[in-house]
Amino acid sequence: MSFGRLERTTGAPPMSDINMTPLIDVMLVLLVIFMITAPLMVSKVKVDLPKAAGAESQQVPAFISVVVDKTGQVFLDDRPYDMKVVAQRLQDAAAKNANTEVQLRADSAVPYGRVVEIMGVAHKAGLTRIGFVAEAPPAAKP
Repeated sequence: MSFGRLERTTGAPPMSDINMTPLIDVMLVLLVIFMITAPLMVSKVKVDLPKAAGAESQQVPAFISVVVDKTGQVFLDDRPYDMKVVAQRLQDAAAKNANTEVQLRADSAVPYGRVVEIMGVAHKAGLTRIGFVAEAPPAAKP
């Protein structure tokens, strides 16, 4: 038979904090590894590249800004135009440079058919590079 004391002492409460020292040690080891290996990833072979006219940097590609407001009115360079004038201006741009890009900004309330109509006019004029401009959605709040 064993005899014990009636008094019970409570042990140390469990630690609820994360011990950061091992995490920092691992992070520093990884940092050193990356610092040593990063310069090695660059190619050490020196090459004298040939010169070619096609390798020259191109100019910034030409573009035409086409804006459609919620009423369906078409704007070129911030001026309202009739569709016939828009078609003519797009043909003139295609005659100057066939790689001219059409940057299409359409209000979200514009019917899809109106946007397709403008795309058709641009395609008929000879401009096949059409970019749709949109805004990024607002960032979600945590």
